Amino acid sequence: MAKINFGGTEENVVTREEFPLAKAQEVLKNDTIAIIGYGVQGPGQSLNLRDNGFNVIIGQRKASKTWDKAIADGWVPGKNLFEIEEACERGTILQFLLSDAGQITLWPTVKKHLTAGKALYFSHGFGITYKERTGIVPPADVDVILVAPKGSGTSLRRMFLQGRGLNSSYAIFQDATGKAWDRVVALGIGVGSGYLFETTFKKEVYSDLTGERGTLMGAIQGIFAAQYEVLRKNGHSPSEAFNETVEELTQSLMPLVAENGMDWMYANCSTTAQRGALDWWKKFRDASLPVFTELYKEVAAGNEAQRSIDSNSKDDYRVKLEEELKELRESEMWRAGAAVRKLRPENN
Repeated sequence: MAKINFGGTEENVVTREEFPLAKAQEVLKNDTIAIIGYGVQGPGQSLNLRDNGFNVIIGQRKASKTWDKAIADGWVPGKNLFEIEEACERGTILQFLLSDAGQITLWPTVKKHLTAGKALYFSHGFGITYKERTGIVPPADVDVILVAPKGSGTSLRRMFLQGRGLNSSYAIFQDATGKAWDRVVALGIGVGSGYLFETTFKKEVYSDLTGERGTLMGAIQGIFAAQYEVLRKNGHSPSEAFNETVEELTQSLMPLVAENGMDWMYANCSTTAQRGALDWWKKFRDASLPVFTELYKEVAAGNEAQRSIDSNSKDDYRVKLEEELKELRESEMWRAGAAVRKLRPENN
């Protein structure tokens, strides 16, 4: 483990140089990794582990779209694709990758197969951190660990195939075997992490829920919508409004920010853009800071978790979700976006 200075603060990180794939394979050579759930994170993590030479099986409900997807991805029923309960029995490391609501429902089934010495792996701290609400309390004689890739399962897989890695956090909630650190780091390397940084289950879920509702999805959509609306109300065409709001940011600027930082971006744009960005960014910070403060308090209080549990467990959740997504999809801004994407050179 190395200590790296991030903005004046030292953090514990693990790189692929100091914990290479060969070492990870040696640590887990006697383990069977059972991926429970083949939805958001399951495909990317399991395929990367399989391609990296680990012993991986999938646990998924038969006669489901995700069962069929697993078969399409090369998993073979009876060989490395099983019903959930059989996979739980066969696995020595159970990667619990169902949705938060799904984890609550399936927990009694998974728990009875957590015999002494096994490991229970999460990619989200939700179930453990809010155990009073979820009922997920692991037995004392199993390791409880977390690797949380900082991106979607699709991105994890895509970057792996490109020879790159997606950064991940890691945490140990319970070390029953004395091997939890080696196990969690080996799994982090195995799933395709670029580097691993240390956290706790609580910090992971607090930052994750804040980020999802904030700059990763909620806030960015809100800012997109506000700027697009202002431009349209002032006579700009849908194409112009979308390109100035979304397309230029996502296709041109953000890749450069990712490579070099925002300070580099400011230094390498026109002087007019520099002046405007430097004059206005603190106004946006000050305007949004109270919203982010309120958001974090709601996450820390467990209110966001409870809203998710209550909403996602309802029978009509999928129907209402589709209605909300349809509202976004059919808004003028994202209809303009669909048209712009079709005009990109790679699509012609």
